[in-house]
Amino acid sequence: MRYLLLIGSDESAMGALSPEEGAAVLAEYGAFGEEMGQRGVLRGGERVRPSAEARTVRVRDGEVLVADGPFAETKEQLGGFYLVDCGGLDEAVEVASRIPGARTGSIEVRPIWERDA
Repeated sequence: MRYLLLIGSDESAMGALSPEEGAAVLAEYGAFGEEMGQRGVLRGGERVRPSAEARTVRVRDGEVLVADGPFAETKEQLGGFYLVDCGGLDEAVEVASRIPGARTGSIEVRPIWERDA
């Protein structure tokens, strides 16, 4: 079953890292990607741009409404995602627990709605 692993983190904390610390964190993510790729569960993933560059789009009564940034009021922002194909929820949670961002933020594990399910 496929799962979307959404990485939630505090953007300001990442921005406060020294160049050396930032490079170390990115190396951890690279190692995670390499390991999960070799394990055969990783199907994709990307880092996303800061929330200040986001737009939230809604359509109400035929009118397109666009707001700057994400709409949710939260201390964590979406930092990126991984798409994984796991044997079940337990394995997806185990994979999510290995994402470096789980130590300082959160990882939401969301099953993909499969067409044949």
